[in-house]
Amino acid sequence: QGAVKRQALYACSTCTPPGAEPAGICLACSYECHGTHRLFELYTKRNFRCDCGNSKFKNLQCKLLPEKGKVNSGNKYNDNFYGLYCTCKRPYPDPEDEIPDEMIQCIVCEDWFHGRHLGAVPPESGDFHEMVCQACMKRCHFLWAYASQLAVFLFVGMYLPVPPLTKASSLEDEGIVLKVEESEEQKKEIKKEGGVEHPDTKEEKQLEQFNEPSTSSGSACPESYCRKFIQKFPMEVAETTSEFSCECEEPICKLKELQSKPFVKKDTATFWPSNWRSKLCTCEDCLKMYSELEVQFLTDECDTVLAYENKGTSDQETERRDPLMDTLNSMNRVQQVELICEYNDLKTELTDYLRRFADEGTVVKREDIQHFFEEFQSRKRRRTNRMQYYCS
Repeated sequence: QGAVKRQALYACSTCTPPGAEPAGICLACSYECHGTHRLFELYTKRNFRCDCGNSKFKNLQCKLLPEKGKVNSGNKYNDNFYGLYCTCKRPYPDPEDEIPDEMIQCIVCEDWFHGRHLGAVPPESGDFHEMVCQACMKRCHFLWAYASQLAVFLFVGMYLPVPPLTKASSLEDEGIVLKVEESEEQKKEIKKEGGVEHPDTKEEKQLEQFNEPSTSSGSACPESYCRKFIQKFPMEVAETTSEFSCECEEPICKLKELQSKPFVKKDTATFWPSNWRSKLCTCEDCLKMYSELEVQFLTDECDTVLAYENKGTSDQETERRDPLMDTLNSMNRVQQVELICEYNDLKTELTDYLRRFADEGTVVKREDIQHFFEEFQSRKRRRTNRMQYYCS
């Protein structure tokens, strides 16, 4: 199938010991070709093609697919393929590690890390769905702009997204100056204290905002505001311009909007909730950036390990379903009775036929099964050719 979007992988230390080229094998080859070998479980990796039997294996031919390419240039390898994980480059489980600690996989590099080596204390396992390690946060620096709004965890001891700051001030935190504005609720409170604004004044301000040229570089007026404005001031719009065009039609880059707001970078991993990928910007510039950083998969919800596990569970439930019952449910009552009678006839005759082989201790061959079904079809035709009798 080529490079599989996501699959469970193993590394064989018997065939590719330390010092040899790293290689990965699929689940099927781990049973069929490396059943007696020493294997490392790699869990799942994305866009990987099984290496079993290619040029990385000197004295092994794949039993499932002997004809394979020499190398899979699209595969990516790391220390996991030698049974080493995390920044500490230790095996898992580690016989010398006495500290109880779970390992978490980074969704970008797909390496596994001890919770204590992430630069931050991980939240409870149920509080986040995915993690991006420190090194990948440095490489994918744009994620810090999203982290202030979406991440479950940013700083040690803080398990909530960074709240919006509400007092106009500036402070220095590790050389970063944060500029903040008053919240909407505070603005409403100030208006209440100062008295009710006259309706005419509001309309004049809206008209002034409309007539003033836009100086915003990336922000456009909300589409709902433009619609309401045209409905409220049709004459003014007609006098202002003969061809009114709404700025909302221009795509807005979510990333640029977030980068225009204050956010803090830390040398830590980040933890993300479910569905956070759907919040990433997919404008043309951002898609180009994802491609350059080779992280296009971040916008794909089906790339997650959770989606992979859910698909596996769904497939197992499909396999466990009884095909006979599924067929019966799609039929009317008369068809159901006829099918059950045919099924019982087939089951009884096949059981009697195979019992002869069991009693004689002989092997059932392909020709024997073909002969049985030919005879069964012949008997079925003779039964259906008889005259039918109906009750009146």
